Amino acid sequence: MKKIIALLLSISMIFLLCACGGGKAADKEAPIEGESAESDLEYVQGKGKMVVGITEFNPLDYRSADDPTGWIGFDADMAKAFADFLGVEVEFVEIDWDNKIMELDAKSVDAVWNGMTLTPEALNAMECSKSYANNAQVVVVNSDVADKYQDEESIKELNFAVEAGSAGEAEAKARELNYTSVLTQADALMEVASGTSDACIIDLLMAGAMIGEGTSYPEMSYTVKLNSEEYGVGFRKGSELAAKFNEFLDTAAAEGQVLEIAEKYGVQESVIE
Repeated sequence: MKKIIALLLSISMIFLLCACGGGKAADKEAPIEGESAESDLEYVQGKGKMVVGITEFNPLDYRSADDPTGWIGFDADMAKAFADFLGVEVEFVEIDWDNKIMELDAKSVDAVWNGMTLTPEALNAMECSKSYANNAQVVVVNSDVADKYQDEESIKELNFAVEAGSAGEAEAKARELNYTSVLTQADALMEVASGTSDACIIDLLMAGAMIGEGTSYPEMSYTVKLNSEEYGVGFRKGSELAAKFNEFLDTAAAEGQVLEIAEKYGVQESVIE
């Protein structure tokens, strides 16, 4: 009888220990009451850095050996000011613009900020800021043939270069134009300069800075304006950073900081105040 009682006591102790162990494991896995998951804003401020996905796009984001970040431009300088507003550093990373949503979701970058058009796709896939600048997609050709391509009907015979994943590509696709996708808008301009493509579709702001007399491409001009659009900043879906940017933008505009930066890069006519 003593052996049976001892055996039963041993079995009871085993069950008790297992139950207690299971309770501790469950406690570790269960969230603490009142505790919430880390927000995107807390994530960025916690690591002390906001990573911004860009491509080379004068006058918004372009390289500078004289700047500690390696990048300057209207968007680049605005991103630096926003990072200061958040109390963090800024880091710029060149991305394939066609993969911008994937880069955000993977947390490779915290924002995409490079003259991003607020398209339905962008608004659905990202948490977007309100618009901060006006823009358009324009056709760029060599100046010696510009007179031949002054309307949408005439440009249908051309072979275009467009940035992959850009609003320019969307305009070319919508009009069923013949086009080749390249990595950046700068590459699209180079395609025309080299004669590989007859024309390209790029942002009006870039055309103003990069083509015509006194620019990198003095023998080019833009002809047809295909649309009108607005720029915004893209963050991860549900991110509070979009609302924080809107707050920053209102403050920076009221204090004259936005206009000051815009005038530095000659884009003041496009800024939405």
